[in-house]
Amino acid sequence: MCKKDKARKVLDMSVLAGEIMLENGAETYRVEDTIIRICNAIDIIDYVDVFVIPTGIFLTIGYDNEIMTYIQRTKTKRIDLNKITLVNEFSREFVSSKMTVSEGVERLVSIRNLKPYSDFTKSVLGGGLIGGFSALLFKGSFSDFLAAFLVSVLVVKSREVVGRKVNIISYVKDFMGSLVSGALAILFVKIGIGNSIDNIIIGSIMPLVPGFAITNATRDSISGDFLAGVSRGLEAILCALSIALGVGIILYFY
Repeated sequence: MCKKDKARKVLDMSVLAGEIMLENGAETYRVEDTIIRICNAIDIIDYVDVFVIPTGIFLTIGYDNEIMTYIQRTKTKRIDLNKITLVNEFSREFVSSKMTVSEGVERLVSIRNLKPYSDFTKSVLGGGLIGGFSALLFKGSFSDFLAAFLVSVLVVKSREVVGRKVNIISYVKDFMGSLVSGALAILFVKIGIGNSIDNIIIGSIMPLVPGFAITNATRDSISGDFLAGVSRGLEAILCALSIALGVGIILYFY
């Protein structure tokens, strides 16, 4: 294999690793560090420069006084810490072993194709328990826990269904989820499942709260990447406003 072909494969593999991490919720500085480590592990690469923002990767490598650049835009956004961990493990193994670039690409493709957690895990064990225990945290009763649990499951499921059926931005999905949360909280109290509308709403919107975006915005800013920090901070603010608007509309008409 000539150096140009090998450099191109390294470029493809590095961007693929970064893209998987970025799509699944990794901080931009972590993506940059992973890409740099992978590229520096290749003997023919003598120059690496990478710039990552929440929606794109810009990578340039140099070999034998030749420059090669790759720009990749990322649109898909989800939270899957398992895939981030697997890519981190891959990068450490690739740097410390004699794994070939082709083997590395195959490994990354297999990581990317991993199925996410089941709907039961996300909706019931994830969303339901977060909502239920959040209601208890705010001094809700056991009936509030039960109502918040059920409402949270329905909120998470409705958000997922809308996301699969219609290609809309996350803010609209959060807005619709908060509408469902407020309406069901009132309904459940009316029919005797739950005592406090406030506690049920507080609990059931917890799965929608952009805590991950806030954390990433803070960590990116601390690491000196203010562009990514401001971008993700704005994303978190818009999500919070969407949730507040949805609940506010329901309570206003109630």
